[in-house]
Amino acid sequence: MKEFCASEIVPKTEKLEDTRKMPKDIIKTLANFELLGMVIDPEYGGLGTDVVTAGIAVEELARADPSCSIPVLFLVGTSWGHVLNKYGTEEAKKEILPKAIKGEQIIGIATTESDIGSDLGSMKTKISKKGDKYVVNGEKMYISGVAEAVEYGGGHVTLAKMTPEKGTRGMSLFYLPLKDTPGITPTYVEDIGREAISCGGFDIKNVEIPKHYLIGEENKGFYIVHEGYELARGLISLVCAGAAAKALENGIAYIKERKAFGRPIGKYEGIQFKLAEHHVRIQALRDLGYKALWTYDQEIQGNASRFDVSMAIAMAKSVAPIWAFDAINDVMQWQGAFGYTKECEDQKAWRAVRSFTLAEGSSEIMKLIIARELLGKEFLAYR
Repeated sequence: MKEFCASEIVPKTEKLEDTRKMPKDIIKTLANFELLGMVIDPEYGGLGTDVVTAGIAVEELARADPSCSIPVLFLVGTSWGHVLNKYGTEEAKKEILPKAIKGEQIIGIATTESDIGSDLGSMKTKISKKGDKYVVNGEKMYISGVAEAVEYGGGHVTLAKMTPEKGTRGMSLFYLPLKDTPGITPTYVEDIGREAISCGGFDIKNVEIPKHYLIGEENKGFYIVHEGYELARGLISLVCAGAAAKALENGIAYIKERKAFGRPIGKYEGIQFKLAEHHVRIQALRDLGYKALWTYDQEIQGNASRFDVSMAIAMAKSVAPIWAFDAINDVMQWQGAFGYTKECEDQKAWRAVRSFTLAEGSSEIMKLIIARELLGKEFLAYR
């Protein structure tokens, strides 16, 4: 991965911030190195690896791409490709997964709405039966990869209410193609970071999808969707670790050379102590991230419970973006005025990791999960 990223990824990242577009050749480069199908079963063209191996890949991608756009493309496709691989119908898997693995289509996730984030029970999007098809109405917003799916092809694993009176027990999960789909109207917003992976949404008006696009059983989508989110959260932890580690390397090189009052600023304790603290936190973060993904793998093998996974993932995700942001922020501080310019590559990572305090479950939600596992469900504040 290190060699691949150095030769194939780093040279392609320089213009991502300016073009604000994920080039097709980057997607094909990932596909050619068999990264887009790592966790997918070999019968559909994937490698069938464990998710820890996917963690290794995404950590190195984050070190190579300070904007974290490419890691986001990778982790979203990996997480929701895994869900489709595990719970999708045979017909859907044969239709969708080989194309995604080859980089011909992308797979995303769409649960968030304009005023609905982690509170999925308040979602307004609905799905209903119509003969041998389903009909979907609603809207999704703040979704990654909308432009890529619309332009290159692909779709999003989507959650909607099927039996509203049942609350979260009445939600279904399904695959929703975006390109050339009647009734889909995309819209886009401009994030402050992660420039090369699009963010936006889409209105869904009387969109018909075939029955085989349902993922899992009807009214079981709420439970399935959390498996995808937990995998994404574990991968995000290692994105944060990789981005922060690379920034810290940049910072070390700088403080060894930059002089103030006749000596390198790396000699000052005020900087040395911060450096030591951040190094320890990044190493601890890597340990938390890999333990979280290892626990996820253990559940797949039948050796851990869903609650074990939720706890391990939430522990890693709760601190990952915060520790990474603090480390990158100090690296920028060490670089003085240069650190506040767009010539400084660390500012790309600074803006990118800030998003992960929100994406795939906010830091506050992670703390609620940890507290729930420590105290019991009867202590949930929202029940």
